[in-house]
Amino acid sequence: MRSYPNRWLIVLLFLLPMFLPACGLVRTTYRLTKGTVVMAYKVTRFAGSTVYTVGGFTFDVVTAPLSWPLVHEDIESIDGLSPKEAIAQGRVKASPYVVRGRRYVPMTVAQAQTYRETGVASWYGMETYRQRGGHMTANGEAFNPDGLSAAHKHLPLPTFVRVTNLSNRRSIVVRVNDRGPFVDGRIIDLSAGAAKKLGFYDKGTARVRVEAVQLESS
Repeated sequence: MRSYPNRWLIVLLFLLPMFLPACGLVRTTYRLTKGTVVMAYKVTRFAGSTVYTVGGFTFDVVTAPLSWPLVHEDIESIDGLSPKEAIAQGRVKASPYVVRGRRYVPMTVAQAQTYRETGVASWYGMETYRQRGGHMTANGEAFNPDGLSAAHKHLPLPTFVRVTNLSNRRSIVVRVNDRGPFVDGRIIDLSAGAAKKLGFYDKGTARVRVEAVQLESS
């Protein structure tokens, strides 16, 4: 009878290595998804537009006519081409671009998957209310100042991110489809509509946390 404990000890030592790799895989998985918000999404296509539903937020994406001016007309080139040429050729997503003589290099899609940053957000688009006609974002979409969109210097276009106002804890999802803000000390420019949802439209700026959203089909 005394041999049984030894026998169980031998069995345990034999099985232990089989469990250790599994635990290691779980830890690796969490490291890979750290900083990423996983959300279900749905895509519905209509004539002239595509509607994305991400985490309960709706985005009506419309391709802008090439005759429309860019929201940021100070973008000089994208991927070595004029902005309109790059947009027409689909060479925008993570391509280097130049603004006022300064070259910006966006992060890759893989790098963007775990993006997480805290800093100052501002909002833009008031000038488009006063101008006739529509305006085009840096990836060729129609800019809607009342929608939920954003401009970012380094994220691929488009990318969905969750933005949280750290002063009131309000949180929304926005579609990054433009470049900016080209002001020191700011990490993201939100549309006027997004700023209103987050509660800092009147103040102009807010300290926020921005996190990449990883999409999984619903």
